[in-house]
Amino acid sequence: MPHTVLLAEDDRAIRNALERALTLEGYHVTAVADGVEALAQAHRSRPDVLVLDVMMPGIDGLQVCRVLRAEGDRTPVLILTALVETADRIAGLDAGADDYVVKPFDVEEVFARLRALLRRAAPAPTEPVPTEPEPAAAPEPGAPAPSGRCLEAAGLRMDPQARRAWRGDRELELTRTEFELLELLIRNAGVVLEHATIYDRIWGYDFGPGSKNLAVYVGYLRRKLDEPGAPQLIHTVRGVGYVLREG
Repeated sequence: MPHTVLLAEDDRAIRNALERALTLEGYHVTAVADGVEALAQAHRSRPDVLVLDVMMPGIDGLQVCRVLRAEGDRTPVLILTALVETADRIAGLDAGADDYVVKPFDVEEVFARLRALLRRAAPAPTEPVPTEPEPAAAPEPGAPAPSGRCLEAAGLRMDPQARRAWRGDRELELTRTEFELLELLIRNAGVVLEHATIYDRIWGYDFGPGSKNLAVYVGYLRRKLDEPGAPQLIHTVRGVGYVLREG
C-alpha cells in the first residue's frame, strides 16, 4: 500500500505542484489549503506523515502540530517554512515537528526527508513472545525501567523500547528526532560522532556542510538535558561533530 501524506499549503501553485510530485513519487496525497482543514482531515483519517506549511491563515502549521501532539498523535510532521532564522526553526521543533524544509526547496529534498521520517516511524520487528513468561512486578508510574533493558551514560538513562529517557530522576520530554539523536549519542558515549555520521544515522541523508538542521536539534536537546550547576553533557568538537560525556 502507498504511504499516505496529508499536505497543508495555502499557496495554490505550491500545493498543486507538490501534490503532483508526491503522487508521481507513489504517495497517496490529500491536499488542503489551511490548518482548519488539515486538523479536520487528520481526525477523519490519520495519514502516515503530514507536510505542513507554517504561514497559513487562521490556524497555521505550528498550531496544527501543537494540537495533534497535545492529543497524543505522534504522526511524523515535516514543516515547510520560508523562515530561516534559528529561533523560527526552534519554534517548529518546540511545536513537535520532526523535521523542516526551507522554501524555496528542491522537491528531491522533500522526498528524502519524507523517506527518512517514514523509516523512523516504521514499527520495530516483533520479538518472539515466550510461551510461559515469568510474572514481573509492575513498575511505579514515572519510574525508570529496569536497568537490564536500559542504556546508561553520563548520568542519563534511556529505555529504547518504551521510548523514555531520564537525567537522574527527571524524565525528559523528547520528540521522536530528539530521542533518536540522544540514543545515538548514548550508545556512542565518549566517541566523537562526525556530522555526516549523525545525519546518515538519524535522517538517512547528509544535507551537506551548509545545513543547520543538526545544530538546531542539538541545541534544542541541550535545553532539555542541561541543568543549572550541572556539567553540560553534549559537547561540540568544532569542525568534526558532537560527543556525549560528563564534564
